[in-house]
Amino acid sequence: MTPRIHSLLAIALAAAAFSVTTSMAQMDHSGHGAMAAKPASSAANSAMEEAVVKKIDKAAGKVALAHGAQKDGMPAMTMVYRVKDASWLDKLQTGQKVRFATDPADTMSVVRFELLK
Repeated sequence: MTPRIHSLLAIALAAAAFSVTTSMAQMDHSGHGAMAAKPASSAANSAMEEAVVKKIDKAAGKVALAHGAQKDGMPAMTMVYRVKDASWLDKLQTGQKVRFATDPADTMSVVRFELLK
C-alpha cells in the first residue's frame, strides 16, 4: 500500500475508535448498554437523598456525608462534597441527619440541604 492509503486507513481507524469510545462513555453503568438519560429537572428540583454529616471542612467549603444507596444506583458510602454556599456549613453539625441534592451536571456539588430532626 502507498503511504497515502496508510494515512487514510489510520485516520478511518482512529475515527472508528473515537466513535466507539464516545458511545461507551455514554452508556449506563448498569451494564445493560442503555444510554444514560440526562436529568430533565433543574438542580433545585433534583431528588433529595438522606445522609449523616460525618465531617465539616469550612476552609475548603466541603462536607463529608454518609448516605445510603441512592436512586441513581450509587451504593451506600461516605463521600466528600463541595457545597454551593459555604455559609451552609455553619448550620451543620457532625452526626446531624440531613437531606441533600446534588447538581445534576456535577454530582460532587451539593446545591440544596434540608436539616432533619
